[in-house]
Amino acid sequence: MSDNKRMLSSEEYKNLLEILKERFEKNINRHKGMEWDEVQEKLKYNTEKLWSLYEMERTGGEPDIISYDEETGEYVFYDCSAESPKGRRSICYDREALESRKQNKPQNNVIDMALDMGIDVLTEEQYRELQKLGSFDLKTSSWVKTPENIRVKGGAIFCDRRYDTVFVYHNGAESYYSARGFRGSLRV
Repeated sequence: MSDNKRMLSSEEYKNLLEILKERFEKNINRHKGMEWDEVQEKLKYNTEKLWSLYEMERTGGEPDIISYDEETGEYVFYDCSAESPKGRRSICYDREALESRKQNKPQNNVIDMALDMGIDVLTEEQYRELQKLGSFDLKTSSWVKTPENIRVKGGAIFCDRRYDTVFVYHNGAESYYSARGFRGSLRV
């Protein structure tokens, strides 16, 4: 990555657009009726969003467009990797949970990492929407945005897909596992 933290070099920019275009064309069922040239034109003028897409890609998320918001004129990208992104696993839910651990602290937490990347953590509803486009997290699980009434009691929620069904579970927010990461979304 270039010296300016949120700017891509011309090579990174070119490589990212090639990856996104190839994924777009390979998974047209996720975005029927959309044209890559229109997406690329929009990306060209959103350098900070491009940087966020780069981070999603760099951490294993395989971002792809899953919808277009007619009201806002934005393309909606989700992490579409088959399993929870590898570069975002083994992390607890938020800073409070991280600081509550006295030993064996994970490297990071979901909320801070998403904020640093400039993306939003998928909600349970968005996670279920993603699962309508394919089968994701068959071997892993993904933290999802936890409602405040659960978080204030020390918990956090995560989802996965087993037996062709999406399951929602709970855990202490301070827990972390090598097979649990998080998926994000980005509007461009």
